[in-house]
Amino acid sequence: MLILLAFIIVFHITSAALLFISTIDNAWWVGDNFSTDVWRMCTTNTSTCMAITDQFREYQSIQAVQAAMILSTIFCCVAFLVFILQLFRLKQGERFVLTSIIQLLSCLCVMIAASIYTDRHEELHQSHEYRMEVSKGQYGYSFVLAWIAFAFTLISGVMYLVLRKRK
Repeated sequence: MLILLAFIIVFHITSAALLFISTIDNAWWVGDNFSTDVWRMCTTNTSTCMAITDQFREYQSIQAVQAAMILSTIFCCVAFLVFILQLFRLKQGERFVLTSIIQLLSCLCVMIAASIYTDRHEELHQSHEYRMEVSKGQYGYSFVLAWIAFAFTLISGVMYLVLRKRK
């Protein structure tokens, strides 16, 4: 039981780390001499960054992605705290239902963010406010990490739903 508990904790912390990295790091869309995410666009040649503001076309879509990724990260952290509290408060034989619900909300939020970015990426990167041509890029590792975090949070949410508190 202790090994299973350690695995679940490590899995949850890994999910949170993936969410933090994918939310913060500047690699959702990359090209030969630029990288962009939901916060800013940076050129690799001159190492200058430009914040994505309301001057950009499709800024509402970017804001939706930002909000969903932040909510997902917050839900994942709250789910971990609730799990630790339930670990000491639940009676033997009860399930970690509240932790599971919060973790599945995190899963839903990261799915929404990555889906919006997937659907709107062409319109997002055709804005004339960018200083260079960014439409000829490809998905970066932060975008991939967001989808991996979706899978991890879904799996951990289901694990919490199945898990019973044992002695």
